[in-house]
Amino acid sequence: MAETLEASFSVLIMSIASSAVMAMGLAPNPQNGETTKDKNMARFNIDLLVVLQEKTKGNLSSDEAKFLENLISDLQMKYVSI
Repeated sequence: MAETLEASFSVLIMSIASSAVMAMGLAPNPQNGETTKDKNMARFNIDLLVVLQEKTKGNLSSDEAKFLENLISDLQMKYVSI
């Protein structure tokens, strides 16, 4: 049975984060199973999350804000290590 995805802020930021992780070569592309590195695309996706963080400041629940902050921090650390 197919699970229905609910559109939410968390799903949005996890989608962008997944793209960043794939672009860093840390996870395979689910469509073709290939792992490739594209540092420019990884940086772009991380920057998108930072823009979302800035534009939604004051409009997120404390849990959402903390989740986004931790996610960005984790991705930035991974990016520096590649």
